[in-house]
Amino acid sequence: MPIESDHRASDSPYIARVWHGRSSGVESLTSVATSNWELVFWEFEGAMHAAVRGPETSASTVTAAGDSESFGITFAHGASMPHLPVPRLVDAELESPYADESVFVLRGEKWAIPGPDCAEDFVRGLVHAGVVTRDPLVDEVVRGGGAEVGSRSVQRRVAAATGLTQGAIRQIDRARHAAVLLREGVPSLEVVHRLGYYDQPHMARSLRRFVGRTATGLRRDAGEPLSLLYKIEDDERF
Repeated sequence: MPIESDHRASDSPYIARVWHGRSSGVESLTSVATSNWELVFWEFEGAMHAAVRGPETSASTVTAAGDSESFGITFAHGASMPHLPVPRLVDAELESPYADESVFVLRGEKWAIPGPDCAEDFVRGLVHAGVVTRDPLVDEVVRGGGAEVGSRSVQRRVAAATGLTQGAIRQIDRARHAAVLLREGVPSLEVVHRLGYYDQPHMARSLRRFVGRTATGLRRDAGEPLSLLYKIEDDERF
């Protein structure tokens, strides 16, 4: 396979997902929109790289020349880095000024590059050092929970922590979930009703914008390889 990936959930309130990927002979891929920011490490032509990638508000085509291996920590909604406000990172990334096979630089400090199995310990260290903080209210309301503060305060805190509005997060996550269901063979009409789209044209517009695919293309697995997709278990929040 030109692209292989595996991923897992995490019991850390700071982490949404931990993933590991490998590519071979891939010239380009479709980067699917995502409402989370992440810390990514990748090896290419013998050189190690590290970067913070912000949320992506639409699907895009990115180059992926040659063979490479990558590992990422996708952070939960509400987790952020005070020295790199997430709103500044929307549709952008910031590469570390230095990385080698064992360490990289973040906030002017050297950190050991973790592996997928020790992501939680690594993030725990970032939290202890004050590099990563968390607003638990944001994760709660994004999941569909209530808040004991006013709606304007909620909106400000969600925007500050994620760089996005609650509506944008919902649209992006719903499209990603729809793509997974369609690739699993769930009929389009069932996905429409299950995820609360108005109709099939509404879902089609959402898929084109956020996933860069049609429902038919997803079912046939046609087109460029896609970046990591995973099922969002809670259909009810859509």
